[in-house]
This record gives sequence, C-alpha cells and structure tokens, in this order.
Amino acid sequence: MTTVHFVVPDGIDDPARPSGGNTYDRRLASGLSSIGWSVDEHAVAGFWSRPDAASFAALERAVQPLPDGAVVLLDGLIASMARGVLVPHARRLRLVVLVHMPLADEQEGEVLSAATAVITTSAWSRRRLIELYGLPAERVHVAEPGACAAELATESAAGKALLCVAAVTPLKGHDVLLDALATITDLSWHCECVGSLDREPEFADTLRRRSLVSFAGPRTGAELDSSYAAADVVVVPSRAETYGIVVTEALARGIPVIASDVGGVTEALGANRNRPGLLVPPEDPTALAAAIRKWLGDAELRARLRQAARGRRESLPEWSRTASVVAGVLAEVAR
Repeated sequence: MTTVHFVVPDGIDDPARPSGGNTYDRRLASGLSSIGWSVDEHAVAGFWSRPDAASFAALERAVQPLPDGAVVLLDGLIASMARGVLVPHARRLRLVVLVHMPLADEQEGEVLSAATAVITTSAWSRRRLIELYGLPAERVHVAEPGACAAELATESAAGKALLCVAAVTPLKGHDVLLDALATITDLSWHCECVGSLDREPEFADTLRRRSLVSFAGPRTGAELDSSYAAADVVVVPSRAETYGIVVTEALARGIPVIASDVGGVTEALGANRNRPGLLVPPEDPTALAAAIRKWLGDAELRARLRQAARGRRESLPEWSRTASVVAGVLAEVAR
C-alpha cells in the first residue's frame, strides 16, 4: 500500500468554517483511502491567509520528520505561503501542491516551481498557473471537484427565493450582490446568504446593517440541504473562483445559477449551449441586477434554465473520479 502524507489546514472539519477547499480536501482523502492509498493526514495549525512565525514552525514540525522520498500532498492554502519551509524540503521530498486558488505571488511561484507536481481544480486555473510561473505543462494537472448526489429541489412558480452560499468576504462579492438587489426593490424576492461571518467581520457587519438580505451564518449537512431545498436560484457574485463547488452543489439539486463569469465557473456550469444559468461580468452590480430581474420576470426563461440544470445534474463528475485523477498523479510521482 502506497502512502501519501496529506498536509491540510487545521480545522478542516470545523462546521463554523466550511469552504469549498475544505470539502475538496475531505472528499479527496476519503476517496484516496477507498482506492487503496494509505493517507497520513497532517493538520497544521496557523492563520494561513496571513501566516506568522508560529504557523511556519508548525509546518516545519509536520514535514521535517517525514522520510526522504516521501510523497507529500499539500493544500495550496498552506504551501503557497511557505516558501522558506518547503523549498529546502523539495530536495528530499516529493512535493505535490493542490492549488485551490492561485495567488499570483512570487513566493507561490517558487514553491510550485520546486514541487514535483501541481494539481489544480479546473482547466482555467491550470492555464493561469502555467502563464503566471512558466511551469512545465506536463507537471500541472487538473482534478475537477466532484458532486454528491442530492434530491431535486422543488421550485416555486415565481422563482422568488434567491440563495448565496459563501463565506462573507470581499472575494465572494456579497457587496456586489447587495448593490444589485438595492436596484430591484420594486420586484418581489427574498435572498438568504449562507456562510461564515467571521472571516472578514468588519466587512460582514457593514453588509448586515443594510438589511436587504438574511445572513444565516455557516451551515453544513442537513441545514445546508434545507437551504438549497428552499431555493429557486443560486447567485454566485464572486470576484474570483477557480471552479465553484457551490455551482455544482446547486446543479446537483436541479437549481439554476446566476454567476459572475470568472475563472472556472463556466466549466462547473458545463460547456454547452444549453447552459443552466446566466453569466454576468464580475464586479458589475448593474449587470447582476439585470440578470436577476430577467430571472424574476420571465417564466419561460426560468423553465428553460431549470430543465438545463436537471440535464447538467446527470453529467456532473463524481468525487471518485477526482480521487482517481489525483491517485494517478501521486502514483507517477511515487515512481
């Protein structure tokens, strides 16, 4: 049995901190185990969006004891910020970095250049990393996120229930959403925002004071399922997305999506003419408002997008495929 040492952020299973990256890591670890890999997980403490000396020391304690030649899969949230720790270890360990979100940063470039292989979650992010850092194309691989089977949501005739699922941070564009909704108060709708409120608390507090939408905080499991079940359309106003797990979570339930046209979102929606959603330019409240207004005012459009969402539901990749792709990369690295 081949062993992979999987270095992940501490708190990966914390229900107060759900994220697409955490979901991916957890599903991947489970999938690798199910196909015969021994997954030795190393949860590293630290505030990895702004790591300090204690964060780097914790990472050093995790990787320093690993034997020469070990295959080490690192979550990019940690790896991309840890040049000083990882580049020296790249001479003796077989480092594979899983990049959830490219940083476009010199430090990240050095880490990825030193790694044996890089795994991304979309073709868009693969192209972006190669373009940013001049990485050899044969060392950069795509393992799309999977989607879990889910019950079809029961839509309402008027389509008034809007849902946004994301941590409330500037990157996820909740301010853009609220600016858009403020211009369509002449129509009947309600919007629930599900996601952590403590990542950028000042930003979240400013938006909550506007009282346009309901902020429910983080939800997982059955609570999150209930939020999706009550939704007519999912809105993804992000400024950046490498893929958009929320998009496929919606489509797995037959729910159409209104999203910013960023990163790998088009890959998650499905690259065909019968697209199960509407795409708008990022950071454009006027365009987002126009798309929401169109959704609310056109019953024929709603029916067409719902049908397309149900069609895309049948072709979504499974997490077992994600694990299989990553296992292939790890096996090649191990050789």
